[in-house]
Amino acid sequence: MATIPLYNMAGQEVGTLPLPDDIFNVEFREALVHQAIVAEEANQRQGTSNTLQRSDVRGGGRKPWRQKGTGRARQGTIRAPHWRGGGVVFGPHPRDFRKELPVKMRRGAMRCVLSEKVREGLVIGLQEFNIASENPRTREAVEVLKALKLAESRRVLVITPHYDAKLHKSVRNLPNITLRFAPNFSVRDALVAHHIVLLAGAEKSMEAVWMPAAKKLEEAKG
Repeated sequence: MATIPLYNMAGQEVGTLPLPDDIFNVEFREALVHQAIVAEEANQRQGTSNTLQRSDVRGGGRKPWRQKGTGRARQGTIRAPHWRGGGVVFGPHPRDFRKELPVKMRRGAMRCVLSEKVREGLVIGLQEFNIASENPRTREAVEVLKALKLAESRRVLVITPHYDAKLHKSVRNLPNITLRFAPNFSVRDALVAHHIVLLAGAEKSMEAVWMPAAKKLEEAKG
């Protein structure tokens, strides 16, 4: 079973956090992860860009000048594509960029990324991440990150077992911190993170959702 160091809020190592091998110790499959990232990026595109064709631009109903005798090239409308203010040829129009990815592939990509982060030593465990004040305090969150020596890290992904409104408000002003609660985070969140802080208990929520179907069937039979 894979393990990661477990720290308290003071930055002291207090033990290890065991992680299920079926999620945190699998082979990295680059092609699968690439497909998942492409799908996630495509699904975030709005696809609302639009241009007007020559039939959509107002004006240009009459011929700008007569056909012959002016010495200039013949023109039929000032809304032709080669005129300034005219229509656009082959311009973008509203479309859906969404790419469907099977659930098994998406979860498999997540297991690959998390396993690779663990092998690289970029995942640490945290006993708890509580804000002592009654109101959200960014200062307290920064102190915890400094104790863990992560305050200078460019991207830190903090994964909690459940949604914590006070903690969310405490870290949302920190540009290098991304707070997610398990298992509601994307493959891209985990891939771009330079460090991942996994709160104790979050791995159980992830195991309940991302455990391979074959493994769940074996446990059910056993």
